[in-house]
Amino acid sequence: MTAADRPAPEDLAQHVPVVIVGAGPVGVTAALLLARRGVRAVVLERHRDVYPLPRAVATDDEVRRIPQAAGVHEEFAAVARPARGLRLLDARHRVIAEFPRSPRGHHGFPQTSMFDQPELERLLRAALARRPECELRGGVEVTAVEQDADGPARVTYRDDEGEHVLLAQAVLGCDGAGSLTRAAIGAEWEDLRFEEHWTVIDVTTKAAVRCWEGVDQVCDPNRPATFMRIGADRYRWEFRLRETEELDDELLRELVAPWVDLSRLGSGDDFHVIRQAQYTFRARIADRWRRGRVFLLGDAAHLTPPFVGQGLCSGLRDAYNLTWKLARVLQQGADDRLLDTYQRERKPHARHVIRLAVATGWAMTGGQDRAAALRRTAVAAACRVPGVTSRAGRDLSRPLPVGPLTRRSRLGGTFCPQPPVTAEDRQAVRLDDLLGDSFAVLTAVPLPPSLRALTEGLGARVVDVHDTGDDGSLAAWLRSGRADAALLRPDRVVLDVVPAGGGDFTGTAVWAPLLCTTRRPPEPPVSAPVLRSTTR
Repeated sequence: MTAADRPAPEDLAQHVPVVIVGAGPVGVTAALLLARRGVRAVVLERHRDVYPLPRAVATDDEVRRIPQAAGVHEEFAAVARPARGLRLLDARHRVIAEFPRSPRGHHGFPQTSMFDQPELERLLRAALARRPECELRGGVEVTAVEQDADGPARVTYRDDEGEHVLLAQAVLGCDGAGSLTRAAIGAEWEDLRFEEHWTVIDVTTKAAVRCWEGVDQVCDPNRPATFMRIGADRYRWEFRLRETEELDDELLRELVAPWVDLSRLGSGDDFHVIRQAQYTFRARIADRWRRGRVFLLGDAAHLTPPFVGQGLCSGLRDAYNLTWKLARVLQQGADDRLLDTYQRERKPHARHVIRLAVATGWAMTGGQDRAAALRRTAVAAACRVPGVTSRAGRDLSRPLPVGPLTRRSRLGGTFCPQPPVTAEDRQAVRLDDLLGDSFAVLTAVPLPPSLRALTEGLGARVVDVHDTGDDGSLAAWLRSGRADAALLRPDRVVLDVVPAGGGDFTGTAVWAPLLCTTRRPPEPPVSAPVLRSTTR
């Protein structure tokens, strides 16, 4: 057979519901969340194995609900350790302020947890391999992502066997800061005006390291630094070096001396540097996150400086927000306008987190101008005001903007709390495990027949807060929001409420057409093969 006789790649194209470009934590989590809703996905990744070096190290209690929703909570809990909070230190390592974090926050988990990203990625991939809806293809290079006005998106990739084409109903670009997917949809970076060059050092040691089990941020304009304990014998330092400096053994000893004296280490106290990397911390956000059925998630959509530990957290929020909406469109024929709410909800939130990280970095490092000392003094004074540090230790999140899926109310756009509750078998579980993956209604009053019919149309589970066996926090939460009932989306954001004494939801005419539909979902192509959980 001559080259002219061979079928073109598009003639051999494989039809799949969803293609995910990138098998980092965001891409694999998105695949797991889709799989739990019965949506099949192929994940394409250039590396054959987990990238071995640590990067992200922290998550908050809100984001801990996402591994729970993905079915990997127990595995994640085994590799995570709670952190006590954040301390601001001056140049002589005296405490300026302390921001404590609770062992159990609003979302039912420690407010801050530390972890090793390679461990997280390994457990996520192990979970992916157990799902028949997912297939991971490693060692491949995605060369093009295209979409016509009509028809499926087209993803072209190369492996050892040649070039292949996948035709997908949706493509999720989870391919990082250098995203090919971002370029393919014509998105451009908006620069939020922060750029600093830092050195990150990850270490394993059995030596005695002076550590308070939280994060230290040294507010020294000449030598700003961050220190944290990640695991039993794992530590991370981040330093902003001067342009003329090179990190040799002598400088390393000087930098870590406030925490560990390397000159006194015995032969059994190895101080092993497992990674030393130069990073440029940037603050950027893409101007568009979607074109048709091609979406951007994680670092492909936004870059966050690490000062509040929200880089990976923001990407996981993207996956949680988008996947339930995409599944409802693909599986249940919901209105395609439902997908418009992804960027509308997530982009302002991501921008808020980036700006908070930039402001926190500015306050911590203090800059290098004449006003730096005055700013640090002001920060210290502010932190002595009663209640300031406790308020700063609350959720970094904020309510989603008012829109079709977040109606205006005291609770609208916020997350419901997640206390321990009692399941039907009388076992203690977290609230999300009781509610499952669907919509839910938490109510303090009997629902009238009209609302019962509406919730049945949504497939929502109705839970009386007086029968949950919790500590009363759910009923108190409804009272604080002046609501008799709250309608929760699958990502546990409050969509709408029944105001106290009101008898009905406030915005049914807006959100019901997007969610409650009798239109049949699109039929998958007959040629679509059964996927296997494999890694090539």
